[in-house]
Amino acid sequence: MLAAGGLIGFLIDPLHVPYALLDVLDKRASVVSMGMGMLGLLVAGLALWFQVRTDSGSGAPAGSVSTGPRSPAISGGDSLGHLHHGPHPNQVGRPVRLASRPPHLAGRTEVLAELQHRLTAARTLPAVVAVHGLGGVGKTSLVLEYAHRHLADYDLVWQIPAEDLAIASAALAALTSLLDPHELADAADPVDKLHAVLAARTTPWLLIFDDVPDPAAVQALLPPAGHGHVLITSRASAWPAQQSLELPVLEPDQAMAFLLERTGYDDPETAAAIVTELGALPLALEQAGAYVTETGTSLVAYLKLLRTQRVSALAEGQAWGYRERVASTWHLSFTHLADTAPDASALLRLLACYAPDAIPYQLLLSQPAPRTSPLLPYGDLAVNAAVAALRRYSLISQPADGTTSLHRLVQAVTVDQLPPGERTRWHRTAADLLESAVPKDPKSVPDWPRFAQLVPHARAVLPPDSESLARTATYLGESGDYRTAALLYKEITSHRIAVLGADHPNTLTTRDDLARWTGEAGGASVARDALAALLPIRERVLGADHPNTLTTRHNLARWTGEAGDASAARDAFAALLPDMARVLGAHHPDTLTTRHNLAHWTGEAGDAAAARDALAVLLPIREQALGAHHPDTLTTRHNLARWTGEAGEAAAARDALTTLLPIREQMLGTDHPDTLSTRANLAHWNGAVGDTAVARDALAALLPDMARVLGTHHPQTLTTRATLAHWTEEAGDAVAARDVFAVLLSTEIRTLGTDHPDTLTTRAYLAHWMGWAGDTAGARDQLAALLPDMARVLGAHHPDTLTARHNLAQWTGAAGDATAARDAFAVLLSIEERILGTDHPDTLATRDNLARWTRRARRSWSHLIRSFRL
Repeated sequence: MLAAGGLIGFLIDPLHVPYALLDVLDKRASVVSMGMGMLGLLVAGLALWFQVRTDSGSGAPAGSVSTGPRSPAISGGDSLGHLHHGPHPNQVGRPVRLASRPPHLAGRTEVLAELQHRLTAARTLPAVVAVHGLGGVGKTSLVLEYAHRHLADYDLVWQIPAEDLAIASAALAALTSLLDPHELADAADPVDKLHAVLAARTTPWLLIFDDVPDPAAVQALLPPAGHGHVLITSRASAWPAQQSLELPVLEPDQAMAFLLERTGYDDPETAAAIVTELGALPLALEQAGAYVTETGTSLVAYLKLLRTQRVSALAEGQAWGYRERVASTWHLSFTHLADTAPDASALLRLLACYAPDAIPYQLLLSQPAPRTSPLLPYGDLAVNAAVAALRRYSLISQPADGTTSLHRLVQAVTVDQLPPGERTRWHRTAADLLESAVPKDPKSVPDWPRFAQLVPHARAVLPPDSESLARTATYLGESGDYRTAALLYKEITSHRIAVLGADHPNTLTTRDDLARWTGEAGGASVARDALAALLPIRERVLGADHPNTLTTRHNLARWTGEAGDASAARDAFAALLPDMARVLGAHHPDTLTTRHNLAHWTGEAGDAAAARDALAVLLPIREQALGAHHPDTLTTRHNLARWTGEAGEAAAARDALTTLLPIREQMLGTDHPDTLSTRANLAHWNGAVGDTAVARDALAALLPDMARVLGTHHPQTLTTRATLAHWTEEAGDAVAARDVFAVLLSTEIRTLGTDHPDTLTTRAYLAHWMGWAGDTAGARDQLAALLPDMARVLGAHHPDTLTARHNLAQWTGAAGDATAARDAFAVLLSIEERILGTDHPDTLATRDNLARWTRRARRSWSHLIRSFRL
């Protein structure tokens, strides 16, 4: 089946200079400039309570890991003291995302002082310190204590769980969305966007990257500039010397003092023995103290428990030491649960295999039980009883709407205490249930809510070769999350290459999918090159007529066009269409998609009327085959409206898009890229029919949404910014439009290249608004340099090339050479009459301007003759 689906056409406006240019120029005595000011960012007051992983790498409750009425945490009464900070206002509404402060720390006074010195004495900013050491040594607690003590020193504090790239990206995206930096034009999505925001802030900020697996994993996330500090917690030790701060375990006497204070017992000898058994690891000591306090167990009884059940585990390597020690803390609770509520114990083991948050247990347990699965509770009464039992032990969160959450630490303990065979069995059961719950069609919009519910759990339990994981990745792309879809397909593809081989048919399919979502995420040229390399392999392995080979040809044609070669895309689709119809049938959905894209790229190559007519024929066929509200049908309606407008019927385009927009919002959601594209085109055609202020305001409202969803460097975002500048000028602010295009041009050259059609269009717009801002000679010279590039890339008779010639003639006359303008319009008129027809609006406009400049040239010669007679 085709991976590409329907192509979403996105407008690139042809340039049409108002034909009354000279009359306007004659009447204007001055150009009114409006300064470009950046709107101040207003950040709503928000402090987000969230769960973060502790130093264990597994998890702990937000804030202190202490429990019980006498819990001082890792206690010792230490305090920095004598720190003098300058006055800092108590700002309400600072962006803060930070776990709760540990009630107390023991033995960390010197390390806290060293941490503060490293940050404040750094010669360059941002200052980075990586606190690393054994899992459970208290790295997160140390960093949280520092952050809370110095909270008043920062205007932004954000804690990021960084053990997984996707999770870290989501946390960064949340901060970026909160700051809403829509005025910054050159930031990337989402990490580069946040970096730009932080670099621009003049007040101090603090980022905490928690539980980083290794330096390489966080390198791309670290801000390169800005007035801030970065703290990292990690088990890895390979950090640069200037960033490294290793955190050791506690000294034995400090650990013993904590345990006695934590439990309220006066038994130094037994406490010292427990410290020895636990290796003076802070988190293990805290968990031991919590267990003793809550159960009333004596230190002697707890020591016996350690020695009889955990001695062998505690003697093994440090890498696994933390989880085994913590497991001993809850062992009796788990045993009691297994004895009194076996269904609850089984449910706990199942939930422990999934991602920790929002586990849809009712959905999962509504699936048929796998034949090889352990005994699980089924039926409402049994499931509710098991959930209630887990709640009694505070092992899960309060259920809501059939979902619950399980703390990461509870998950790790539950899984790690199982024998290897049982552990494998439960993971297989969790995967089987999830496989049954994942919908079959990632393009089915009604199934998207279920997909969304299962995404994090699919990542947690499904193996990379799972078809359900691939369907989940496809859903992410179809629903508009191109970046995550590409990330997942990259992982799937790497696995399949390693396990199946580079030429296996399943590997080739994932390579095609990876290329598609890479292109959708903004990497059109990368997608094109990947598909160009893939096509000969598919032809060799599968044959030229295999449907998957035809899919690769289709996608290669599309991304060739998206990378800037519309004519090549059109020709490739024209060659592909008869093969699709012969192999799949004329009315197969993939054949219809090929027809759609052939029409679209015919329009992009310069024949808007032909594109309009082809799409008008295709639309009823798609409605009959797929349904009126299928996403591909809506895409055909969208592009039919666009090419109707490009063919000269702006009002019809506006009306069609006005009808389409609420349907797309209802079917796809307001943030889907297709919905955003419809908003952009509707704004443009509103402007084209004369509502310039409406177009400007609609695009100004759209731009931050486009940047948030797709990224500020995505081609559609850049086009939206360009269109906003266009209608800003049309609404009366030429200087503002010129300045926006000057910035946009440098961005497009860097991201798209000098010969990309969008870059050429931006050069044309920049020249146009240079002229309207008063620099008529500059506009003329810019267009003179642009015209040969447009003719080379787009073709001499492409509508945009003809428009550039039209504008060059206009600005040549406006710069004072009426004769040259007249001659240029005379040549252009003969071309447009032959290419567009004598009645085309552009031809008529050229004829009008030729007459205007002929009169101007005649007046110039008459004035010259009169001067000779004098």
